[in-house]
Amino acid sequence: MNPIPVMEPAEAYALWAREYPAHAHNPVMCAEQRALLALLPTDLRGKHVLDAGCGSGRYLIHALQRGATRATGVDLSPQMLERAAIELSVCGFGTRHELKQGRLEALPVADGAADLTLCGLVIGHLPELEPALAELRRVTRPGGVVLCSDVHPIGHALGWQRDFKIDGTRYAVCHTQHLYSHWHAACSMLGLVIEAVSEPMLDPADIPAGAHFDPVALNVPVALVLQLRCPL
Repeated sequence: MNPIPVMEPAEAYALWAREYPAHAHNPVMCAEQRALLALLPTDLRGKHVLDAGCGSGRYLIHALQRGATRATGVDLSPQMLERAAIELSVCGFGTRHELKQGRLEALPVADGAADLTLCGLVIGHLPELEPALAELRRVTRPGGVVLCSDVHPIGHALGWQRDFKIDGTRYAVCHTQHLYSHWHAACSMLGLVIEAVSEPMLDPADIPAGAHFDPVALNVPVALVLQLRCPL
């Protein structure tokens, strides 16, 4: 069997964008999203929400549906931002959102601009954790909240890949394993307080009939979701 080509994020998402929906579209994403949305306030009126690595806009949509006064999405991929613009337009959110191209390690956002910052399934694409967390802290107001998620590090140990299929060919996006101990050390260094940690499991109901998957995945957590508080 030929190995799956592993691509850098910019190249991978340029290819994946045209088929990337603005909702959780696989069992791991469904588990991750349930855990993250459980931490996202149900009433975001008066709040500016930043989605760092917004992709096709799924968490921007959730934030705006929960009443966010303003929502800003930043993503490395112009193709994914184009997809997000279409999805947000279809949802009819008008001018309450803004999309910007930028890197997670250098967000084009002013210091303390966001009341709440989201970063869903993105940090694992970066080789180092601390620079990304430093940026998420910088753009979030003192006392504000950062919600982060990533594929659980156990998946990397089991050989799982962030893969996708286009025109019958399977590809994978490069991914770095960030252990909980790495998160703890980086947060301690930056003064971020870990307020909540969730390790969601797969729901068998989310697995399509006849799907080929590692059965071990039913017995281990598939995502790591953290709620972080910025220092005052």
